[in-house]
Amino acid sequence: MATLSDGWDARYAATADYVFGTAPSQFVVTHADRLKPRSRILTPADGEGRNAVYLARLGHQVTATDISPAAQDKAKRLAAREGVEVDFQIQDLEGWTWPEAAYDAVAAVFIQFAPPDFRAAIFEGMKRSVKPGGLILLHGYTPRQLDYGTGGPSQVEQLYTPELLEAAFGDFGIEHLHAYEADLDEGAGHRGRSALIDLVARRPLD
Repeated sequence: MATLSDGWDARYAATADYVFGTAPSQFVVTHADRLKPRSRILTPADGEGRNAVYLARLGHQVTATDISPAAQDKAKRLAAREGVEVDFQIQDLEGWTWPEAAYDAVAAVFIQFAPPDFRAAIFEGMKRSVKPGGLILLHGYTPRQLDYGTGGPSQVEQLYTPELLEAAFGDFGIEHLHAYEADLDEGAGHRGRSALIDLVARRPLD
């Protein structure tokens, strides 16, 4: 029986190109100045490493997980090319025991592969992993993305709305929540007009 890992591995291994490009998400670039110098950052389901490598270039200590060995092979090559070190870990987020208060920030970009119950567990894991005062940075698609078809899942229940994110992160301090449309050019995987949403939330101090 094919697994989630098999599907992503096949997609990443099918081309020598980077499916989502090598440049970081503009969301990550825009909000990078919110991060403390030399932050410890977790980038879950980071794929081919574009965001982890960018954050490492800024001097942060980055741990990047992904379920796909093929993706992380590409990520390691990108890190070597850019002359940075990243702690790459093969990790299936389903059933993972997220570390407790281990990171200054968790940066998650287009991790919308999870149905609602799994997504809720991921969100709770992200929240648990940041230290008091730490940041969650989350970037994804809204349901309007189904009209564009320029990337992301085809299941509407896997897409984000402001109301969904407010409910999930309402116990944190939401510093930025914005749904908008923009043109993406992030490899073959994300290209064209897109319906996007950004969240920045801060864990309260104990």
